[in-house]
Amino acid sequence: MLTVLLVIIHVLVSLGMIMLILLHSGRGGGLSDMFGGSMGRTAAGSTVVERNLDRATVLMALIFTFTTMALAIRLQ
Repeated sequence: MLTVLLVIIHVLVSLGMIMLILLHSGRGGGLSDMFGGSMGRTAAGSTVVERNLDRATVLMALIFTFTTMALAIRLQ
């Protein structure tokens, strides 16, 4: 039962990671510009939207890492 729950969480986190990575702006802008990522750009660099997007991506990556390790240990 725990393995099924871990797999479900892992799949949802994987889909969330794909979505968050696609929202990041590249060199010429990206999908994040549609949601206000280009508004108020300063000379220093990233906006509040980009920083929050970075934080969410890092959080999802950490959850993905922990679920991967938990599944590897569980399925041994």
